[in-house]
Amino acid sequence: MRTRQAPAGLSAKDIAAEAIYLAGGGRALLLQIAHPAVGRGVVEHSDFANRMMDRLHATMTFVYASVYASPEEFAVVRRWVNRAHAPVRAAASADAPAYNAFDPRLQLWVASTLYATMIDLYERFFGRIPDADGERIYREFTVLGSALQVPPEAWPATRAAFDAYWAETVAGLRPTADTKRVARQILYPSTIPRWMRAVFPQARLVTVGLLPPDLRRRFGLAWNDRLQRRFDRWMRWAVLVYPRLPARLRHRPRDAYLKRLRATIGERSAA
Repeated sequence: MRTRQAPAGLSAKDIAAEAIYLAGGGRALLLQIAHPAVGRGVVEHSDFANRMMDRLHATMTFVYASVYASPEEFAVVRRWVNRAHAPVRAAASADAPAYNAFDPRLQLWVASTLYATMIDLYERFFGRIPDADGERIYREFTVLGSALQVPPEAWPATRAAFDAYWAETVAGLRPTADTKRVARQILYPSTIPRWMRAVFPQARLVTVGLLPPDLRRRFGLAWNDRLQRRFDRWMRWAVLVYPRLPARLRHRPRDAYLKRLRATIGERSAA
């Protein structure tokens, strides 16, 4: 039960700025691939084994651009995403569902995992968002889904409706043998930078700890009381330290990704 209250008057831009969401990226990915159709598309068109960092950079660039970039800058990012998604489609087979990267229903689930992960982590670290702010922030975040071919009317109409959609979808998630293999590539990456290898066991603990317990079991991920205690200790420590860091440090990944995006756009425009 989260008894602390977050500051009033928050906006989506306040929420999205925090670096702590990097700790939730793995959770969002596992939720995405546990959806049978999304998972099949990832298995057949993504390479987490060799391009883990590329996928992370692409996702974070898109998230930050959707909230902070100018309309002209975001139009460029959207064209990049659309080009990458164009070949991601397949008809249903005897034992697998159809998928299409431009299907609003599938893109709604992808966008929902990003929104829900941000809200979950923000409230863990800063306290419960006031109801009035939460409803407005939810509507602001639908711009993320709109950029992913999800029209605003495709989102659940209210935050309560979204919570019902979320609970129903999570209850129906069923990882396949192939997506379990991808999950292992996400949790035990072999191509991450050397400096990340020392901290990745902790990152893996946090990723698995943030998953809904039933989904953790469906993925076949090890979890017990000892791991739960380790996760709880990490969260207590992080919640104590992170909110007290200067904003310039907490928001540094956002600033770095936007700087990198603008440099890339400038280089391609000049070419």
